Amino acid sequence: MEYIYAALLLHSTGKDVNEEGIKKVVEASGVAADDVRIKALVAALEGVDIAKVLSQAAVMPVAAAAAPAAAAAPVKASKEEKEEDKEAAEESGVEGLGALFG
Repeated sequence: MEYIYAALLLHSTGKDVNEEGIKKVVEASGVAADDVRIKALVAALEGVDIAKVLSQAAVMPVAAAAAPAAAAAPVKASKEEKEEDKEAAEESGVEGLGALFG
């Protein structure tokens, strides 16, 4: 994670996201830098528009946060609605059996 954070920090300051920069940031944080991981990260980020990816990622949590809020408020169904749903499920099951036997 610290390598990704270093890359994001470099990007946010307007500097090039390269091996040397990431290594300096990671070492400045007190973590021993792993050259293989740094090279892999730089290779993975090659050709990636980080600003575009971040803007798309910023939209995703908003939609994801709305889903639990909607799920937290259960809707009470009336007895009639429950009976209609049960009948519909039974009918669809019968139709499926009819298709099997012809």
